Amino acid sequence: MKATLLPLAFGLALAAASPAGAACYTDYKAKQDNPLQLHYGVAELPDNACSPQAAARALAPRLARGGWTLLNILSIFGPEGLDQRKASAGQYFLRY
Repeated sequence: MKATLLPLAFGLALAAASPAGAACYTDYKAKQDNPLQLHYGVAELPDNACSPQAAARALAPRLARGGWTLLNILSIFGPEGLDQRKASAGQYFLRY
């Protein structure tokens, strides 16, 4: 019985350690026109948007609701990258 539980336990441990369940974030640049305004921000992404293309698809509509246009995704990172970006993002830290 123990021999059959070992592969199951290994599989569960592997699934728990996978990045699919890990939080991911992006830092980005956005703009508004008339008058021109730019901002740098940090946003949390859904688990299925942890690539630059998917992040842009997830974030652009959120920014648009606030009157902003996404210019570019700078990077995708985990929670370990939040502290170093918080001061630079200012009011746009986890706002969108």
